[in-house]
Amino acid sequence: MRVLWVLVLSVFLMMPGTAQDAMEQPWRDSVTGQIEALRSADGETALSFAGAAFRASYQSNPQRFAEDVARSGYGPIGESRSHSFGTFRELSPGVVLQEVELIDADGRVWEAVYQLADERDEGWRVQGVVLRSTPGLGI
Repeated sequence: MRVLWVLVLSVFLMMPGTAQDAMEQPWRDSVTGQIEALRSADGETALSFAGAAFRASYQSNPQRFAEDVARSGYGPIGESRSHSFGTFRELSPGVVLQEVELIDADGRVWEAVYQLADERDEGWRVQGVVLRSTPGLGI
């Protein structure tokens, strides 16, 4: 009986984390989609995960979006070999900041903070990113 109680308690304690992961998943999918598109130099797909202002600015030339991202100091995002999610903070309903750790081809670690908004009829879209190099090497 004690084993059953421990099992039930363990499942109960795991539930809040699962609920939180489910809550975070929609914007994480957008971040991952954009990162993977930038790794492939697929400007059209990368732009599809961007906010409305970016989509309007690059509507006539989506490939230029990926090129401008790389040229403007955000190249490490597209050159990364892996990424993982850190903490997030909800600024207001429908607006979050999500920390993302990126590891580049040389093992350098980069920290990105993504601002995302849940745009009407579009879902979670990237509004902006702050990127900085961090000390240390990634594995």
